[in-house]
Amino acid sequence: MIIVLKNQTAKSDIDLFINMLQNRGLGVHVSTGVDTTIIGLVGDTSNMNEESFKAFDIVKTVMRVQEPYKMANRKFHPDNTEIKIQSPDGEITIGTDLQKNNKRNFTIMAGPCSVESEEQIISVAKEVKASGARFLRGGAFKPRTSPYAFQGMGCSGIDLLLAAKKETGLPIVTELMAIKQLELFDNIDIIQIGARNMQNFDLLKELGHCKKPILLKRGLANTAKELLMSAEYIMSSGNENVILCERGIRSFDNFTRNVLDLAVIPYLKKVSHLPVIVDPSHSTGLSWMVEPMSKAALACGADGILVEVHNCPECALCDGEQSITPNQFDKLVKSLQQYAKIENMVI
Repeated sequence: MIIVLKNQTAKSDIDLFINMLQNRGLGVHVSTGVDTTIIGLVGDTSNMNEESFKAFDIVKTVMRVQEPYKMANRKFHPDNTEIKIQSPDGEITIGTDLQKNNKRNFTIMAGPCSVESEEQIISVAKEVKASGARFLRGGAFKPRTSPYAFQGMGCSGIDLLLAAKKETGLPIVTELMAIKQLELFDNIDIIQIGARNMQNFDLLKELGHCKKPILLKRGLANTAKELLMSAEYIMSSGNENVILCERGIRSFDNFTRNVLDLAVIPYLKKVSHLPVIVDPSHSTGLSWMVEPMSKAALACGADGILVEVHNCPECALCDGEQSITPNQFDKLVKSLQQYAKIENMVI
């Protein structure tokens, strides 16, 4: 249920109203816009009488939300969410509140699929930063289909990512696979939840108690609604810093590794206020497709991309076929910067 308050309602009256709602056992989510304050009620409102709320003088209108996701719903939060991360080079914003900014942010995250050595990760970090990446991505823990494949460096991989952060100042994005690993992520800037863990609900609820931004990847065969419900698990448990990630879904065709669902980007932007990132590397599995799919992501309204960059793809221990080189990444960023001017975006 959504309660829209009248314009210029005094803060003291809003606080009293919210306190009354909370005393009824309801969770309350407040969204304050330029002219409007919206109160979203989280919980079982099936027995709540809409007319009883309309009796309050400060209430303009009351609406029921049909969708099962509430806090991730744009009806609860009309303005786009901005997620801010501090770095040695200044504050980085993912997503754009169009009420406050004329230009949209397009954030580029780049780095190898897996951390393989100190020399490799620091070398790649320096090169992608020089080209325009704002975040360093890299896997320390790697979920693999085969139990015999390289599973990542684990704890030592985290240490090497932090060494690269110290060397370059780039904030880190890396994947968490299990609750027991969470204590190792104290200095990680964005926690990635991979496609296979998108519906690991115990893990998602635990992340709700963590204030770090969460990059939530869509599952291999999950609907957009299921992705939003997974975001709801995190948000309803207390952490509203969620970034959605489209990384491709399974289909009957196999000319690409997955099918990049570009149509889901404008859909998610319409129904949700959360930032949306596209992974053109995992979705296609082919390095030569990364550039055109990155351009497509920018054009259809994504808030950024997550790209795999390796200094020697043919030697990579994981996903070399979909990784681009630092030189190719530099070319990609320069190309995207030209497209960004047309789309009134900032990279």
